[in-house]
Amino acid sequence: MAACFLLLSGCGTFGGRRDSTRPPVTPSSPATPSSKGGGYYLDDGPGANAPANLDAIPDAVPRVEPLHRGAMRPYTVMGRNYTPMTALAPYRARGVASWYGRRYHGKQTSSGEIYDMYAMSAAHTTLPIPSYARVTHVATGKSVVVRVNDRGPFIDSRLIDLSYTAAHKLGVIAGGSAMVEVEAILPGAAPPASSVPAAVTAPAPAPPAPPPESADRQIPVATDSGGIYLQLAAFSARDNAEAYAGRLRADQAWLAPQLQVYVRDGLFRVQAGPFGNPDEARQAADRISQSLGIKPLVLVR
Repeated sequence: MAACFLLLSGCGTFGGRRDSTRPPVTPSSPATPSSKGGGYYLDDGPGANAPANLDAIPDAVPRVEPLHRGAMRPYTVMGRNYTPMTALAPYRARGVASWYGRRYHGKQTSSGEIYDMYAMSAAHTTLPIPSYARVTHVATGKSVVVRVNDRGPFIDSRLIDLSYTAAHKLGVIAGGSAMVEVEAILPGAAPPASSVPAAVTAPAPAPPAPPPESADRQIPVATDSGGIYLQLAAFSARDNAEAYAGRLRADQAWLAPQLQVYVRDGLFRVQAGPFGNPDEARQAADRISQSLGIKPLVLVR
């Protein structure tokens, strides 16, 4: 029993702060603190020394931190078993967010750190401690980044407990709770495609495959000029042929010295060559097929 008591007391007073339902409140102004209760549940509102502008407090900045080994062990609270994650890994879930304030300000969290209601932090039942997560208010789309350093909430309908400031910035304070989406942030990992900033330049697309030529537009085999060529495309306009050849030279540097535009039968033909023997031409044709997805036409002049 003594060991159990020490475990619970070292995990942020599980029994008293996140096992009750927080009703909606109507504070006059969360950013203008008062030393009185101000209508908050169990006098849990902002304290007398709250920052003047909670909205100016920056989000948590994800960084690599060693995980708290003691917070990785399975545990039981209120008759329910929990198995925390033992490593940083992708996580996304949707559920109800609640918050906790000055009743626990200055008390010990599950990580052993002291809870600061004005920091951008949160409590979660299974996410690694410490770790970082983006919390998005489903109704408004507003999101914040928090550092998870505590365990809870322990109500079936709750997913995450936010610090007072994080809840304020998300617009959760007045209603007491809100539906949110929680997504783990992995420091150093590439962001998901959906969150890549628009300013990031996408790779240049591969040159478009030319339309297939009909049989009557193919160059008759000629042998007077000698050599083996690979025809990659044919266009009725010189500008289009030159633009296509230019993109190929930029994307396929190994082929650039052999690319030329030839005019025959009223068409501007993009060809590579000459190749010294059929094997060399065949190897080049295979490489072009793999990199561009087209099958060159082999011409012997």
